[in-house]
Amino acid sequence: MKRLILAALMLGMAGTAQAHEVWVERDGNGAVRIYLGEPGDVLPEGGDPEFKNLKAPKLLSGNAALVRKAGYIETSAPAGDVRVWDDNVFAPWNAEGKKEGVVYYARAGRSDTSAKLPFEIVPAAAEGSRFTVIREGKPVAGAKVVVVTPDKWSKTLTADADGAIEVPAREKGRYILAATVKDEAKATLPGGAVDAVHRITTLTFVN
Repeated sequence: MKRLILAALMLGMAGTAQAHEVWVERDGNGAVRIYLGEPGDVLPEGGDPEFKNLKAPKLLSGNAALVRKAGYIETSAPAGDVRVWDDNVFAPWNAEGKKEGVVYYARAGRSDTSAKLPFEIVPAAAEGSRFTVIREGKPVAGAKVVVVTPDKWSKTLTADADGAIEVPAREKGRYILAATVKDEAKATLPGGAVDAVHRITTLTFVN
């Protein structure tokens, strides 16, 4: 099932970068697993073809070694929610005469009601089903949030004026939420200077 996180995808590297997401899975306080791919699809054996581009994601807390597995990177982190970011997955690409890049943010867990990443989906109450899309400390009104259910069914929800959505988590299993924004401003990423940055954030939780 192809994900529709963006209304339209450009060809080439732009399409690859924008269609992919980084997400984190964790069961309880166990090992942390970091993925790159399309969470609405069943991962191929050995991981997504672009998984090779996920080299050194950064954890917001903890500095344990990253261990490369078949299709994901494994590490450990302190108990509680886990936050990861990576601004060096895909090199900047050309888009209509301009350079564009992508920064990924990812979180696993819904116990902490605060935002610590620059772009994050945050639960309104611990372990609740209502979430707010937060960008630089402010809610993002009208944000589009794709919800992928444990059986890979997906639906796009639109945040209200307060940046909030209600996720009908009826099935047992892991849910993945994803949102994106595009900054039309010059920036410098590890891969070089760009004219615009796509920022993609995910949140996973187990119901």
